[in-house]
Amino acid sequence: MEIDEKSLRRKFSNMWPLLDERSRRLVAASEALSLGYGGVSRIRRACGLSRKAIAKGIQEIAEANPMPGRIRRSGAGRKNIVQSDPKILVSLERLIEPETRGDPESPLRWICKSTRTLARELTRERHAICAVKVGQLLHDQHFSLQSNRKTEEGDDHPHRDAQFRFINDQVKNALRQRAPVISVDTKKKELIGNYVNVGRQWRVAKAPLKVNGHDFPSPDVPRAYPYGIYDIGRNTGFVNVGTDHDTGAFAVASIRGWWRAEGRGLYPQAARLVITADGGGSNGYRLRLWKVALQRLADDTGLSVSVSHFPPGTSKWNKVEHRLFSFISSNWRGEPLRYYETIVNLIARTTTAAGLKVTCRLDRRKYATGRRISNDEMTRIRLVPAPFHGEWNYTIHPTTK
Repeated sequence: MEIDEKSLRRKFSNMWPLLDERSRRLVAASEALSLGYGGVSRIRRACGLSRKAIAKGIQEIAEANPMPGRIRRSGAGRKNIVQSDPKILVSLERLIEPETRGDPESPLRWICKSTRTLARELTRERHAICAVKVGQLLHDQHFSLQSNRKTEEGDDHPHRDAQFRFINDQVKNALRQRAPVISVDTKKKELIGNYVNVGRQWRVAKAPLKVNGHDFPSPDVPRAYPYGIYDIGRNTGFVNVGTDHDTGAFAVASIRGWWRAEGRGLYPQAARLVITADGGGSNGYRLRLWKVALQRLADDTGLSVSVSHFPPGTSKWNKVEHRLFSFISSNWRGEPLRYYETIVNLIARTTTAAGLKVTCRLDRRKYATGRRISNDEMTRIRLVPAPFHGEWNYTIHPTTK
């Protein structure tokens, strides 16, 4: 007795919720075979599957291939969005790059834009995608969703993100022109002696290194001040380990040491040096001694020195922190820094899989504290502020130009 299509539709509607994709395909194929000529068309109208799916089911029945544990054959189903739209990752990276905090190669990366905002902008650029899929792509690119952590050094400045974008543009333009771009800062001071150093290292079981039980030494205990210079374009580091005080003069002396030891050989045609720095400390934007010393550096080298400071509360996102200091800390974890030579050797041995190489030297010169810079000295500095936040972004030209 021939079954009408209405009965077939009722039959399929009762069964479909209980079946997976492959089972539906096989049931529909079996029914089509039982109906004979024209069965595929009738079953297609009754169950809603495509003619191609039913034909595939008929082929599977004919081949008697059970495919245990699988609903689809390997490689079947909707293609990965990166395969169907190869340019989407490039567009996503371009959208998030100016908003990225931290190191593009570091595990610690986060962005200012939400996945919904990114999905909307990608769709506007003809990359159809939902917020969930954007989140998956970000996860694949080693971004992560993280809760707040109390590491900020101050309140968020209203122009914080705009300053990040300004720095991003400055660095990109300088690198495009093959100008030297360095990220600078002072690593936290280290006690020299048999003091505990955070971290663990492999040793014979039950034989830990013995260190002093108290790490609150007297003022006469020697200290080290590692000042780091990270060459963004070449992925190399230079660390000047001071033994006296972390002052503006020491900061610029460290940059001068890098230029003499490495910079002028690597960039013989350079007319400008671009520096990204923290907004405080020995290279702070308010520090007069820092700017006076930079003027002397510009005069001695003939370079125009362009400086961009990170806004308040964002110093830890300076590249020197993640691309240099973090690896140095990992390299000497658990190792007491008993002598200055210990620090220099451990820093110089720091490397990464990405090819980071670090040069280190010891600076035993004296750097006086408390020096006052007069207004007259400040007027002699050839400082040209940028139109956007000139206190954070400025260029100091040589007086001879």
